[in-house]
Amino acid sequence: MQENYDVVVVGSGLGGLTAANIMARNGYRVLLAEQHFQLGGLATYFRRRHHIFDVALHGFPVGMQKSFRKYWGKGFSDRISQVKKIVFDNPQFQLTTTFDTEDFTRHLTETFRVPRAQVDGFFAELKSMNYYDDQSEPTRSLFQRHFPDRPDVWRLLMEPITYANGSTLDEPAISYGIVFGNFMSKGVYTFIGGTDLMLDMMAAELRANGAEIATRALVERIIVDGGRVRGVVINGKEIGAKAVISNGNLLNTVQDLVGEEHFAAEYLAGFRQVRVSNSSCQVYFGIRPGERLADIGDLLFTSTHPVFDSAAICARKVTSRTYSVYYPAIRPGTDQYTIVASMNGWYDDWAGYSKEEYRAAKEALIEDTFAALENYVPDIRAICDYTEAATPKTFQRYTLHRNGASFGTKFDGLRYSMNLHEQIGGLFHTGSVGIIMSGWLGTVNYGVMAANEADKFLTANR
Repeated sequence: MQENYDVVVVGSGLGGLTAANIMARNGYRVLLAEQHFQLGGLATYFRRRHHIFDVALHGFPVGMQKSFRKYWGKGFSDRISQVKKIVFDNPQFQLTTTFDTEDFTRHLTETFRVPRAQVDGFFAELKSMNYYDDQSEPTRSLFQRHFPDRPDVWRLLMEPITYANGSTLDEPAISYGIVFGNFMSKGVYTFIGGTDLMLDMMAAELRANGAEIATRALVERIIVDGGRVRGVVINGKEIGAKAVISNGNLLNTVQDLVGEEHFAAEYLAGFRQVRVSNSSCQVYFGIRPGERLADIGDLLFTSTHPVFDSAAICARKVTSRTYSVYYPAIRPGTDQYTIVASMNGWYDDWAGYSKEEYRAAKEALIEDTFAALENYVPDIRAICDYTEAATPKTFQRYTLHRNGASFGTKFDGLRYSMNLHEQIGGLFHTGSVGIIMSGWLGTVNYGVMAANEADKFLTANR
């Protein structure tokens, strides 16, 4: 690492990667500092034996094609492909969908017998939503207006988004509607080649644009002098910077990297009310080479709970699981099959175990998930040759996110994230805050927004 940069980007999630790439393309001297040994943040992968496991690949809206093309290049957008078999299986209904407006409309009118005018009105309202709109109406009220007293319809509409970002019926309707509306445009997509190829391509693009990448580079502190950023401390070494873009959790950024003493009392009064989102547990299944996995769908939203219940979805006693199934077509030229079972969860449910209790709880999680997966892959134990479990403690360990939060903060953190530079000159935040604009798409686009603000700041302070 050099002694000084124009911009230091803290963390290499998709928001940080995109912000670093834009700043480098604009001619700034950029350092991307990642404390882990590989890039991606939560949108990453890991290798075990002959398996590659994607931590967060399925799926994102079609809008990613445009964002990738504009901010990363055509080689990225050309690899985005639709996954077409989304399965719902719960005590209230079972169905398969392509997860787009046309097919959801068909199911709502034919399977659930909702009048077409109600369905069209619902989608029209979602299409009109913006993240800066009034936040007072909760999702529960939105559903009741369009689909009164239809908990089965609410489950169809809500369960995938609760899995995606931890939303509840009592949170702002726009935090639900923007995400769901983006997916509903043309369905769910994935990156052909897998997360490993995507991150390799991103690293190459960053370096081609002049950015420097440092892994195992822990940013310990953001240095503030006279109300402005002066640099960072990385692995004990002070590095000068005119601007810093943090891709870390918002709470970590303010409280751990900067320190609350640098912020106005009015800002802190609201900031301290910001809630982190839930975390998750995952169980990874590697299928033995030579074995074949039948087509059971690309995404399976499954639950044994009688009705939709966001608290039950996050409960330590698991009743809801989402399976992401990776077929060889996702990594052309391979014969790799993997399954990732994801379950929303809370850090506190896992934090109090002793080392032995924690290991036993992870083994129990794997066994319970095996038993649940047998409903869809009866011979899963015979064809699987590797399993591993991750918990909220795992995600905190590898990302440093407060409580292992999978999606940053709840929607109430957005204003404090976007206004960070008004508190400290040259300090910007990007990442997953309320999932503005939907998962991967939201973090990429938020990286663009943070880079644009940093560009304006540096231009004005030359």
